[in-house]
Amino acid sequence: MAENNQPKSFSNSVQLEKYAADLAKVYNSEKQKRKELEAANQQLLKYADDLNNIMLEIKASNQALQKAYLDTINRLVLAAEFKDEDTGDHIMRMARYSALIAEKLGLPARDVRNILYAAPMHDVGKIGIPDSILMKPGKLTAEEFEIMKSHTTIGAKILANSEAEILNVAEQIALSHHEKWNGKGYPQGLSGNEIPLFGRIVGLADVFDALTSRRPYKNPFSVEVALDIIKNDRGKHFDPEVVDVFLENIDEVLQIKASVNSFLESFPYLMGVDI
Repeated sequence: MAENNQPKSFSNSVQLEKYAADLAKVYNSEKQKRKELEAANQQLLKYADDLNNIMLEIKASNQALQKAYLDTINRLVLAAEFKDEDTGDHIMRMARYSALIAEKLGLPARDVRNILYAAPMHDVGKIGIPDSILMKPGKLTAEEFEIMKSHTTIGAKILANSEAEILNVAEQIALSHHEKWNGKGYPQGLSGNEIPLFGRIVGLADVFDALTSRRPYKNPFSVEVALDIIKNDRGKHFDPEVVDVFLENIDEVLQIKASVNSFLESFPYLMGVDI
């Protein structure tokens, strides 16, 4: 057998060169993978940035739609209610009273927002009541009062069968805000907790503002007289718990009363709140 006469150092050198070549290949391969990975990461960052921009555009579009939606609702309310400035102010004040009561009762923020936006529609059914009855300066006859009471069912029909949550709440309020805790209200004669909570809240807010506002048939009562009437009707006309919360927060109620001077001036208050 022929002997391998190559020096051992030469063999080691060849082997090292082979290892070096293999390592270079591995290095170059990993370097290429890192480049590809970096390119992929940059593409993902671009996709994320594009997606974020799209989401911002969608959010802005939704906010514009929400504002247009609320604008439409409030202007439709004006068609039914805005007979004079006092009535326009009334729907703004009672909406904010209602939201305050709902908040102090511990209702979720979504419910507070819903009642704020839905409460102004409580009397939308008055669009179907003749002005000769609606604006009559004297006491209504029994027949006229029956016609007036129908604004609750008319309003509920106008607002019925909507897919919008706020309009569903508004339908409930329109139908139930004249019910009484003792069952002697209308149109269904509901009593106690049978009356939807939104209706109980708006019913109190509506009465307080009506008592303290000028109407074609009466001068405004003082706040003190209005509160005495509400206290006397606690557990009769009104839910006792709603009355208690209202009275506990009367200072904030009066701040709202003092701050709302014009519906149109106060309108941005509603428009500036997210739904």
